[in-house]
Amino acid sequence: MAERIRIQKAIAEAGLMSRRAAEEAMVAGRVRLNGKPVVLGDRVDPTSDHLTLDGAPIPISPDLETHLLYKPVGVISTAHDPDGRKTVVDLVESPHRLYPVGRLDADSEGLILVSNDGELTNRVTHPRYGITKRYLAEVRGVPSTATLRRLVTGVDLEDGPARAVTARIVESGSDKALVELVLVEGRNREVRRMMDAVGHLVTRLVRTAIGPISDPRLSPGQSRRLSPGEIQSLLRS
Repeated sequence: MAERIRIQKAIAEAGLMSRRAAEEAMVAGRVRLNGKPVVLGDRVDPTSDHLTLDGAPIPISPDLETHLLYKPVGVISTAHDPDGRKTVVDLVESPHRLYPVGRLDADSEGLILVSNDGELTNRVTHPRYGITKRYLAEVRGVPSTATLRRLVTGVDLEDGPARAVTARIVESGSDKALVELVLVEGRNREVRRMMDAVGHLVTRLVRTAIGPISDPRLSPGQSRRLSPGEIQSLLRS
C-alpha cells in the first residue's frame, strides 16, 4: 500500500488546482473519496482509492498517463499486431504499458488517445457517456441538404441504424465535398459506411476531435501527453 497523502495535496499534484482551491472544493462538498464526501484532513492512497471532483474521476495515480496521437494512415489501432504492422502504441514513448482508447481504421487518420487509464478509456469508448468524436470526410459528389438531414436522422447499416449528431458541408467543389460529422458511437468504419449508404464514397477521413480535445498543431505520427485539465474536461464532457 502506498503512503496516504492529504487529499488537497493529491489534487494539487494532479495539476488540477492549487491546494487552497482544492481545500475550498472539499469544503463545498465537490470532492468525494470512494463515493463518500470528504472533510479537511482526510487522506487518500493514490494507487488504490477513487477520488472525484464534481462527479468526474481525478487521475491521482502517478502511473496513469494519457497521450493524444495523430495516427497516420496505415498505422493499426491496437496494442500489438500479429502481422508486424506498426501500431499506435509503437508511436508513443512511455515506460508504461499503454493501450489505444477506441479505434481508428487503418486507412483513416487523425486523433486517437493512447492510455493506461481504465476509467478514462471506459468513459471515452462507452456510448452511454455521450463523448463525441468529430470527423472531416472528403467525399465524392456534393451531399444535398436532404442527404445531410438523413445522416442526422439516421441511416440503416447492416449492424443497425446509425446517425450523426451533426453533419455539415465545410467546403465543396464541382464533384467533391468536405463534410464535417460529429458522432457519439465509434463502430467499425461507421463514417465510411454511413456516407456510402447515402451515395457518397469517402476518399479521405480525418478525426479532428475527441470530446473537447483537439490539437491542429499535431502532424501525422506526433503525440503529446494530455494535461490534467484536459483529462478532467474530457471526463466531465
